[in-house]
Amino acid sequence: MTRVKRGYTARRRRTKIRVFASTFRGAHSRLTRTITQHKMRALVSSQRDRGRQKRNFRRLWITRINAVTRENKVFHSYSRLIHNLYKGQLLLNRKILAQIAISNKNCLYMISNKIIK
Repeated sequence: MTRVKRGYTARRRRTKIRVFASTFRGAHSRLTRTITQHKMRALVSSQRDRGRQKRNFRRLWITRINAVTRENKVFHSYSRLIHNLYKGQLLLNRKILAQIAISNKNCLYMISNKIIK
């Protein structure tokens, strides 16, 4: 049986993996087995943290809205403001409300007055 040299295919596969792991440190960027393990772990973490990032931003927006509403005595709390927004059928998401609360507090006050009437 003739000898098969399969260096090209294997090397191409390994270099493709190494490009992904080029920013890793130590053996995680040099040894093929640890590169593959670390790559799998990195991809799992990135998928998990994409969901976590959405959650964290929503928490941040809620905190900002609550701080401004309590400061200006708009509705005394975030939950009452959101409840009255839904009751008044003013559908603004939390991201937009947080931007309004930070940049222009008077505008948030005008929105709350609109709800009351």
